[in-house]
Amino acid sequence: MLIRLRRPLTAGCLAATLTAAAMLIGPVAPAYAHNVLRKATPAQDAELTKSPTEITLEFMQKLNPSFTTITLSDANKQTVATADPEVTGVKGTIAIDAPLANGVYTVAYRVVSTDGHPVQGSYKFTVADPAATAEPAPSASPEPSASATPAAPPTSAAAASPAANDSSGGSGTTALLAGAGVLIALIAGAAVLLLRRRPGHR
Repeated sequence: MLIRLRRPLTAGCLAATLTAAAMLIGPVAPAYAHNVLRKATPAQDAELTKSPTEITLEFMQKLNPSFTTITLSDANKQTVATADPEVTGVKGTIAIDAPLANGVYTVAYRVVSTDGHPVQGSYKFTVADPAATAEPAPSASPEPSASATPAAPPTSAAAASPAANDSSGGSGTTALLAGAGVLIALIAGAAVLLLRRRPGHR
C-alpha cells in the first residue's frame, strides 16, 4: 500500500519542478532575441596608425537593410561623409569617402532585431597616423592691413603765393610800358604842333 502511494507523489513532484523551471526560464528567453554587436572593425578604443577606408559591424543576427543605420562623426560631433550601409547577412559596412585626419572618431549604429526591437549603440576609435596631421583648427580671419600708399601732402597757401605774385607782377609791368608808350606819343604829337605854329614854319 505504501509503495503505490509513492509513485503518484514522485510524478507530481517532477511535474511541479518542470513547471517552476519553465516559469524561470520563460522570461529570460525573449532577452536573447534582441540583436547584439559581436565584432567591429576598427574595434572599440582602437588606435590606428593609418586612416581606415571602411567600417564593418558584425551582429549576432541577420540585419534588415531597410532598418540599418551606421554613421561616423569626428571629435567636434560633425558627421563624416560616408557611403550608405551595405548589409550582407549579419554584417553592415560603410565606406569612408576621404582619408581621416588624426583625432578621435565615434561610430554610431541602429539596427532592428528579429523581434522588431530596435538596438542602438556607439563606440570610439582613434586615428594617430605619424605621417598625417591633426584636424585643422579654424583660422581667424586676417585683419585688413593699413594702406602702404603715402598720403599726398596738403597744398598750402604759401606754396601757391609765388605763382600768384609772378602773375600780378607781369601784368603790372605790361601796363606800365603801355602807359609810357602813350605818353611819348602824346609828347611827340605836341612837339609837332608847336613847330607848325611857329612863324618860320609856314
